[in-house]
Amino acid sequence: MTDPGEYAREVERYLCRKNGGHLVRVVGPAFQMVCGWASTGVPLKIALRGIDRCCERLEARGPRRRPVRIEFCEADVLDAFEDWRRAVGVGASASGEGDEAAPESRKPALAAHVERIIARLAHARGTGAAQSALHRAIEGWIRDLEALAPTASRSRGEARAAIVAQLARLDAALIEAAVADLDALRERQLRNEAAEELAPFGSRMPADEKARAVEAAFHRLAREAAGLPVLRYE
Repeated sequence: MTDPGEYAREVERYLCRKNGGHLVRVVGPAFQMVCGWASTGVPLKIALRGIDRCCERLEARGPRRRPVRIEFCEADVLDAFEDWRRAVGVGASASGEGDEAAPESRKPALAAHVERIIARLAHARGTGAAQSALHRAIEGWIRDLEALAPTASRSRGEARAAIVAQLARLDAALIEAAVADLDALRERQLRNEAAEELAPFGSRMPADEKARAVEAAFHRLAREAAGLPVLRYE
């Protein structure tokens, strides 16, 4: 189990770096809030991702005059945690939050989703010549998505469902390629990291459900290690 005090100190150190070295103490109510994240089971990496989201949004508005306080990041941290829970299949009851359904986030338009993942795949591919099986697979996914893009905005009914199903198939192929691209040591490291992420929920989940969640967490980490986007339309 993560020590909440050390978890809060790690958050404080990370926030200091995001604020360009300006120290903003995580104390009092802020400390209790961050300890609550740890007790709920928010993985530290997911909390830091939420802080990144908050800082990126604030920076998009222009130069910041004041350092970001951790309280400003809470909504982004909880959103990142909800995204992670959906990705690995951890329900609210397993995380100790009760059975109330979380509000569903608004999806981007299907066409906008396709255009965005094409751009992200192109970024992951880079500009050099294809050097690996993963690189060549990315080229293939980009071509497939470019073929889908012209009809994504006007598709309805069965045609739209077919595009969504195709995105799910491409995403499964992406995960398979990302895992195959790992060497044995890196795969072992990511599997251990996935198990650590799910450790706070282990006692609350049936063994088969936990195994599926750990595998999903590993897939997410393999995807991130390769810098690849989620192709599924969620």
